[in-house]
Amino acid sequence: MGRITIGNASVKLEDRVIAHLELVIVTKLRRGEPFIFTWSHDVSLGGGRESKWVHSAADIDFRFDTRARTTINPAWVEALMSSANSPTGLRIVPEPDPAAEVDPIAAASWPTSTI
Repeated sequence: MGRITIGNASVKLEDRVIAHLELVIVTKLRRGEPFIFTWSHDVSLGGGRESKWVHSAADIDFRFDTRARTTINPAWVEALMSSANSPTGLRIVPEPDPAAEVDPIAAASWPTSTI
C-alpha cells in the first residue's frame, strides 16, 4: 500500500490505484484545472470521508510501496477523469474492464504504457 499526501492529509491506497490517480491529478493540474478530491477513511480510522481542494500550489506527494510499474487501464483513467470533472470532484471509482469502450479523443491523451 502506497499513499497520496495532499498538504497534511494522507490516504493509503494500492499502488495500482495511485498510478491511475496520479495521471488524472497531474493532467488536471497541467491544464490549470483545480478540483476537489474526496476519499473514504477506513473504519479503523473512524470511518467517514475527507475532501481536499487540489490546485497547482498544493503540496502533493505520490508514494508507491513497490518499484514495479503497473499497466495503465485507459478506461479507468477516463472514468476517474470524468469523476474529477464532475461537480462532486474526483472520487475513486471501480476499475472498468480494460476492454470497455473508451472515447478515442480522450484516449489519445492517456499513456498506454506503464507507470
